[in-house]
Order: sequence, then C-alpha cells, then structure tokens
Amino acid sequence: MAKKLFIQTYGCQMNVYDSDRMADVLAPLGYRRTDRPDDADMVILNTCHIREKAAEKVYSELGRLRQLKDRPPAQGRPLILAVAGCVAQAEGEEMLRRAPYVDMVFGPQTYHRLPRMVAEIEAGGAGVVDNEFPAEVKFDHLPDGDGGTAAAAFLTVQEGCDKFCTFCVVPYTRGGEYSRPATGVLAEARRMASHGVREITLLGQNVNNYHGEAPDGGEWSLGRLIKELAEVNGIERLRYTTSYPADMDEDLIGAHRDVPALMPFLHLPVQSGSDRILKAMNRRHTADDYRHLVARIRAARPDIGLSSDFIVGFPGETEDDFALTMALIEEVSFVQAYSFKYSPRPGTPAADATDQVPDTLKSERLAEMQALLNSQQREFNEACVGRVMPVLLERMGTKAGQLGGRSPYMQAVQVAADADQLNDILALRIIAAHANSLTAVIEAPGEAAIADPQSDEIGRLQA
Repeated sequence: MAKKLFIQTYGCQMNVYDSDRMADVLAPLGYRRTDRPDDADMVILNTCHIREKAAEKVYSELGRLRQLKDRPPAQGRPLILAVAGCVAQAEGEEMLRRAPYVDMVFGPQTYHRLPRMVAEIEAGGAGVVDNEFPAEVKFDHLPDGDGGTAAAAFLTVQEGCDKFCTFCVVPYTRGGEYSRPATGVLAEARRMASHGVREITLLGQNVNNYHGEAPDGGEWSLGRLIKELAEVNGIERLRYTTSYPADMDEDLIGAHRDVPALMPFLHLPVQSGSDRILKAMNRRHTADDYRHLVARIRAARPDIGLSSDFIVGFPGETEDDFALTMALIEEVSFVQAYSFKYSPRPGTPAADATDQVPDTLKSERLAEMQALLNSQQREFNEACVGRVMPVLLERMGTKAGQLGGRSPYMQAVQVAADADQLNDILALRIIAAHANSLTAVIEAPGEAAIADPQSDEIGRLQA
C-alpha cells in the first residue's frame, strides 16, 4: 500500500519548488502526496523564516500535530513528523529540545538526503538533524520530477545570497550564492514542457545575479539563460523573481526588450527611498540608482509593470526618511507592491540596533504607504479595462463556471469558461477592475493571444 505524504508549505515560491522536489525524492520510497495531514504517514512542515515570529508559529503548529503523532499508527506505521526549510536550518537541535516528538529536522540544502534520514528513522533512530551546507550540490542528486499537472511552474536556478542586508536571514539559512549549470536548468525546463507546463517562473534569492556554467564551459547570465529557455518547445511564458537592483545588467534589460516570452512584469525590491536607510540596510544602491535603473528598463520595455518591496520603520527611520520613500513611490508608480513593518530577525545586525522605531509609529506609516500603493494598483487595474490580454487559465475560478489565471502583469483574472479550457492561453477582454483582480470575457475562443502592451493609458501610468 502506498504511503501518504502531506507537506505544508510556508513562505516564498522557492519553498513551493522545494516541496515539490521533496515529494519527488520520496516517491521511490512509496510516498504519494495527500492534502490531508490526518491520514498521512509523513508530515513535513516546509518553513520560512521571513515573517515575524516565524519560529513560534512553527512550534504552535507542531503542538497541534502532536496529537496525530500520539494516536495509534495507521497500517502499523507510526507517523513521521519532519520540519524542513529555513526555520529548521536556523533552529537545528533547539527544535528537538523544544519539540522532542519531531523525527527529522533538515535545512533547505539537504532534502536530497531524505531517503537516508527516513531509513534512519524506520530503523529505530530518533531526532535526525541535518542542517549542514553540504559540499555536494543538492540539484545533482535530485531525481527527475514528472512536472506535475499544472500549466505554470517554478524552477529554481539560483539559491542563497552574498549581500548580507542587515535585516535579512537568507545568507544564514540558504547560504552563499549558487547558480545551477545551464544544462541542468534547460533539461528540467524541457521535462516540464513535456508534461504540459507552458509558463515557468525562474526562482532565486538573487536571481538576476545568475551566472551559471554554460554548455561550452563558459558562463551564462540570466539574460542569456532566458533567451535559451524561450527556445524550449512548449514554453510560451517566462518570469523571474526575486531581483536585486544592483545586479540588473544590460543583458537582462535587453531580454525584456528582445524576448517576447518574457512577461512585462518585474519585481524589483527597493526597500526604502532614503539613502541613509539604504546604507543602514547594507543595500548596494541609492534611491537615484534605482530611479535610473527603472528609466533604463522602461526605455527597453515601455509597457513593463513594476512591483517592489518596502520596509517601514527600519531602525533609525525618521519622518524625513519616510517622506523620501513616499516620494519615490509617487515618482516610480507600482502596479503591485509588498510592504511590511520592520520586525527584528534574531542573529541579524539590525535586530541589535538601539534606535528601534515604536510599533505605533510603524503602523501609522505603513497605513499611509499602503493607501498610496493600493491607489496605484487600483489605477493600473482600471487602466486595463477594455484591453485584450493573453491569460493562462491555470486553475478553477472563485465561482462555479469560472476559470482563473494571471495576466502578463501578474493580476489575478477571473473569466466564465469551460473546464476543458483549463491550461489554455486565451485572449481575454478585461471588463471590470477590482482592488486585487480583474474580470474578463473570452475575446477569441480557442486562440492564443498576442499581448497588446502599447496602450496609451498603460504607457501613461508607467511613464
């Protein structure tokens, strides 16, 4: 009888990719995924350390799962309970001390060793911890996945970060930057395409600093990799995230101009509009650097939609610093954005700063910022009404008789459509805009659409 595997994924798209690969690694051991933890033989919490109080939330969930651990085992097999990902990397042995009923704790660089860990547990072992940064590269030891059944998929091409922003734990939990060889990336993309994937999002903590080994032994930039991926039969749409402004080179900017498959949407985190705060964050760009970069990108792709990240209330942030950030938002204009109150991450330099901003002030600033960002998003969404856009219908809709997908600009789109049109790319006319989504009708049933990006209104909003 097949064993059942439940994976709860927290955080970023890379964790989604990692969870899928964990399932691939465990498949030869007889594990098949289930969407219910209460009938699983193994439960894995694949964790993220970015959000506030991330570790405490994991311990709280483990407390709820303990009752599954304590019940009589199904088919005579006791439940294996594991914690993976960045919280597991950061906590290590401490997690077993606080939750001794956990069987395995392993970081994001070691899940290719899962068969060995499972064998140790099944042989009577307990409390397996593997949070090393092994010499071998995990991608070289992962089995070929089946690509899943979705038309859109994630593909990790780069991991880790060498930037050491003072607020960020990624260098400590994911390690230094590593770029996968291009041959492995292309092979995985071809496998995905053979299983029906039509859109790939390339992932990396600092993805635009990709510098993977080329097939001829040289080195490819992300721009070159994108150009080659666009030639893979069946892959029609490409995206990438997350980017670091200082590593955005001319080759990548040129790809936005020259590669039709590369969607006109770019997530480019700036974090602050104050040079003083950017320096305190150890960001390697100034506010003007960011403005000039945006101008170059828009010159290459005038219809591009920009998204960003903002941290409000970083230690030492004054009203003048906050005003500079608001001014940058006004000037650049974003179609989407993620904004957060600063919260200390243990072990990061900013966590020990003495000039922490009071939480009430953070909340006030965040509310003001989000009002501006939300108004920009609404204005952009409304400018899309009447446009015809190619949308990949990748999931069931929010209502019966609907399918859902993403526009080229990453907006959620709902449309009345038949279920057999799932995974199609259709030309949709946008008929209504909402705060976080669009409603559409099918413009040309059964036909793929060509983006119509040069709308005067969209161009005006992005100028």
